Amino acid sequence: MATTTSGAHGTYYGTTSDTAARHEGTAHRLGTETKAAFKTTEFFTYLTAVVGVLIASAVVGAEDGHGDYFAADRAWLYVTLLTIGYMISRGLAKSGSRARDER
Repeated sequence: MATTTSGAHGTYYGTTSDTAARHEGTAHRLGTETKAAFKTTEFFTYLTAVVGVLIASAVVGAEDGHGDYFAADRAWLYVTLLTIGYMISRGLAKSGSRARDER
């Protein structure tokens, strides 16, 4: 059964079994369900992938009369695709979280 308790420290949303979050009759706010973006492993994976693409583009060049296999325009296309994928993953991570009223 869901309960809503208001007190001097804010509003507590939870179930009747969530008594551990309440201490001495005051309500405690619970944190958000998702971490800040810069604290996640997917952020560091994204940065590593972007740096890897840019380094690979800089290292691979024209050899033996062939053109540049990994030109800058292709590298930036891959960086754009990585960015879109990262933004979608963050959106999915935040889609299940609930925003609290912080008045």
